[in-house]
Amino acid sequence: MKELHGLKLGVALCGSFCTFSKAIIMIENLVNMGVEVYPIMSFNAYEITTRFGKREDFIKQVEDLSGKEIIHTIVGAEPIGPKHIVDAMLVAPCTGNTLTKIANSITDTPVTLATKSVLRNNTPVIIAISTNDGLGMNLKNIGQLIYNQNIFFVPFGQDNPINKPCSLISNLDLVPETIKYALEYKQVQPILL
Repeated sequence: MKELHGLKLGVALCGSFCTFSKAIIMIENLVNMGVEVYPIMSFNAYEITTRFGKREDFIKQVEDLSGKEIIHTIVGAEPIGPKHIVDAMLVAPCTGNTLTKIANSITDTPVTLATKSVLRNNTPVIIAISTNDGLGMNLKNIGQLIYNQNIFFVPFGQDNPINKPCSLISNLDLVPETIKYALEYKQVQPILL
């Protein structure tokens, strides 16, 4: 199994604002393992302040941890694949909206363009879903992506089956192990928690 020290990893964050605090911990853990993080954010993730925190605070935390400015434009995201800037791409949290766009080759955000740009080079893409409709309308998109030989899922399960029965979320503690498997083009198992 490959080690993560020295890995150049694109970390793309989408607008699942309730998981941002966990994403910060995930990024910190990756950096502590010696991963070189290249942060990317969707337009919404970069521009919106919510009840879960100020956008400026989150941006500062990500940039301080990674030591890099966040890529938050289409122009900034485009060269990631062609210039082989990263060894792998992690989309975490990956919203249902972004999941749908990746499944249907829609590249209208920095995250989706960066993801497509690395997929064309057969670079592994790791997805950590966080969506309220994973067992609803987005189930078909999970199914469509799960068969792609270059896309790997961080294990996920229902986060609140009683009050939000269609909601799915990945366990971000399993990101490092999932990346190690993905670098060998294998899916960590089990996928379902």
